[in-house]
Amino acid sequence: MPVTSSRLARFSQGPNVLFCYGTLRFDEVLKALLGRIPEQVPASTPGYRAAALQGRVYPGLVVCAFGGSAPGLVLTDLSNDEWRILDAFEHERYELREVALSTGETGLTYVWPGGDVQDEDWDATEFEQRHLAKYAARCARLAPRLAAGEPKGE
Repeated sequence: MPVTSSRLARFSQGPNVLFCYGTLRFDEVLKALLGRIPEQVPASTPGYRAAALQGRVYPGLVVCAFGGSAPGLVLTDLSNDEWRILDAFEHERYELREVALSTGETGLTYVWPGGDVQDEDWDATEFEQRHLAKYAARCARLAPRLAAGEPKGE
């Protein structure tokens, strides 16, 4: 039975770009999940930061009390099926929200609602060096289930 997302349904008329600030910034992860690397535009989202999360190798986008901006990229050419796959991939605690981007446009992104947030920002370089290969391999194993509309499981 296919998984449908109330997160995506709420934004069916919203912007059709996804701001990625964490693991989806890596081509290896996108290729593993989608079978291709979507078109990308560098961007950031002012007023947010990509926070390290306790016990997780991926970050959570949270409001930054002192200004700042979370670096990342915008995926601009996702198909409906790819949106569904990425939404099923994202942890259920994330909230899909529309945010302002440094490009002057708005985009959708997955915001962490709180809990387990550490004081330090997520370190993309450390993730790439220590975790990316294993993480991308896990994504490749999950991809067929996500594409078939099956739950991710853990």
